Amino acid sequence: MWKILSALKKNLVWSVPAFMVAGIIFGALTDASFLKAAIVPLTFLMVYPMMINLQIAKVLAGGDFKLQAITQIINFAVVPFFAFGIGKLFFSDRPLVLLGLLLTSLLPTSGMTISWTGFARGNLNAAIKMTVIGLIAGSLAAPLYAKWLMGTAVEIPLADVFQQIVIIVFLPMLLGFVTKKILVASVGESKYNKSLKQKFPIFSTIGVLGIVFVAMALKAKSIVSNPLEVLSFFIPLLIIYGFNFVLSTIIGKALFNRGDAIALVYGTVMRNLSIALAIAITVFGSEQGSEIALIIAMGYIIQVQSAAWYVKLTDKIFGVPAIEAQLE
Repeated sequence: MWKILSALKKNLVWSVPAFMVAGIIFGALTDASFLKAAIVPLTFLMVYPMMINLQIAKVLAGGDFKLQAITQIINFAVVPFFAFGIGKLFFSDRPLVLLGLLLTSLLPTSGMTISWTGFARGNLNAAIKMTVIGLIAGSLAAPLYAKWLMGTAVEIPLADVFQQIVIIVFLPMLLGFVTKKILVASVGESKYNKSLKQKFPIFSTIGVLGIVFVAMALKAKSIVSNPLEVLSFFIPLLIIYGFNFVLSTIIGKALFNRGDAIALVYGTVMRNLSIALAIAITVFGSEQGSEIALIIAMGYIIQVQSAAWYVKLTDKIFGVPAIEAQLE
């Protein structure tokens, strides 16, 4: 079972589309309305495990203020407005899809930020700090940005959004902190890091794939009636991710060393699509939420694939690490 779940997590670029297709087929052939009852438990399963490994204390470590400041300027003063502009260009007559695009841009960083920074041999400590700051700041800012930019086109229930963010972000964060403390006290930090730490993200993956399946099943009949709709989402997403990679790469090369530049790229390009999905489904209900969730789910495909390709190009863009250069 662990091998199967690990394979699903490592191959999100394939497993997400597979669950999307499975959800569409299921929803097209059956009445999937009963799946609404699974939304809350799947949301909790998606978010809570990722919070257990969240290293909140890293935020207090200093020494990289410039890097963290520029990261958050890109995350909150550049990317959301660019995404909103692209959304208006492509989806001016579809406010719910535009809102989904905006939500992806408003929730920067995820566990993938840390993972991909590690794969590319970047500054892991900086990436961890970016992840925590981005999660907290994005959760607080997303409702306000959404209300400001979309309030005239879509009814944004501000109080409900904040309430759900407390339930799906801050409550799991608190429970995750307590859970880690209990586990470390019970089995010791060494055993926790060796045997338990790697298992929690796998549970989050189950939640992600479950939510994707449910969202697609609830939206299936309209997708089947207009299949080109799904394909039309790829172009704006590719533009946004492409712009983000290019901008962050240029700034990283100009202002920072190799390790910090890599952390900057993954700290600004990776989006917390899991939280965006959770907000879409829990705040806006099954019908509207499924439409919002559709473009967010498509983001997984592009995000994972582009992050993997960028790792392969890292040494060409930023050069090899100093130690490797000396060995050569």
